[in-house]
Parts: sequence; structure tokens; C-alpha cells
Amino acid sequence: MSNVFSKILYGYSEFRKKYAIGDNAVMRYLADSGQKPQIMIISCCDSRVDPALILQCNPGDLFVVRNVANIVPPYQKDEALHGTSAALEFGIGLLNIKQLILLGHSQCGGIDALLNSQKLSQDDFISKWVSSIKLSDNKTKNPDEYAKLALTRSYENCMTFPWIKDKLETNELTIHRWFFDIKMGQIFTYSENYHVYQALDV
Repeated sequence: MSNVFSKILYGYSEFRKKYAIGDNAVMRYLADSGQKPQIMIISCCDSRVDPALILQCNPGDLFVVRNVANIVPPYQKDEALHGTSAALEFGIGLLNIKQLILLGHSQCGGIDALLNSQKLSQDDFISKWVSSIKLSDNKTKNPDEYAKLALTRSYENCMTFPWIKDKLETNELTIHRWFFDIKMGQIFTYSENYHVYQALDV
């Protein structure tokens, strides 16, 4: 058995001890009471960007959707399969999420695929998926800067969902644009006042 696989089995054992064993176990409580997260995060699949780990959250704290390049696609009510849109509908429409965080990050492979699709050796789905955040008037070739611009495109796509737009207008929902710098291990948040990303104040 590989060291990596042994590591995850050990991690599972530790998880059981911390969250699942005993009369006051978190998992027992969550099973009995159901999930009631107030925060939803759209994050990338990148193995270095785990929202629960970065934010040190417990089970039940976050409703998380992960996809390539942390994209919110535009609202399309058709016969296609829409996993991220279905998750948004479940979280915002059924769980009554109050805070939606769009979490981009540095060194994003999905953004690099968008900028350099000719380099992809396997591309049945990737190019089409990331094209939903393609910026026609973009001049930057810097992937990290593009990732920040893509967060704005995803934010704009959120506005195409009628039930998201309604909740924003009635102040029942807030949307945040966050950018995680992997090397620094730091989150930067978009300032509506200054139109720049600033270090998250904690």
C-alpha cells in the first residue's frame, strides 16, 4: 500500500475519533438535525485549494461546489446537465444560503487551459466548460489576473439566475469574490468601493 493511501486511511481514523465517535459526536448531531449551512462556496477542483481546510471549518459549516476554474455558468434552463446550477438552486433555493463565496485562486489550471487550449492533450469537455468565462475584450495573458477577471464573469453569471437576483435585491443573499494566493496562503477579497482585490481583513 502506498504511503499516500496509508495517509488518507490514517486521516479517516482521526476523523472518526474527532467527529463520529461518542454521544456528542458532530456527525451524530448533523444526522439527527440535518444540514443548515449559511455559507456556500464555489471553488476549484485544484487539490491545493480546499475551502474547509483553508477556513478551518467543521462538517456542516459549508455547502461546497467544486469544479474546474470555480465557474458559475450562465443560467440555462434546457435539457442539458447543469451540475453547478443545480447545486446553486439547492443551496440558495432550498437551504436558504445567506453568503455565497466565489473562490478563485492563483496558478489555476482551468484558467491556463482557457488561455492555452492548444496545449491540452485531452479535451473532450475542458475547453467548452472554461469558455463560459471567456472575456472577448481581454488584453491580459497573466493567468492570475485573468482568474480575477473570471471571478467577475462568474459574478455576472450569477445575476442571470432569477432567484439569485431576487435574493440579492431583497438583501437575503450576499455574494463575495475571493482570490486565494497559493504561495502566500492568503485570501484577497474584491472591494466594491475601490474595484481592487485587498487582503482579507481578519
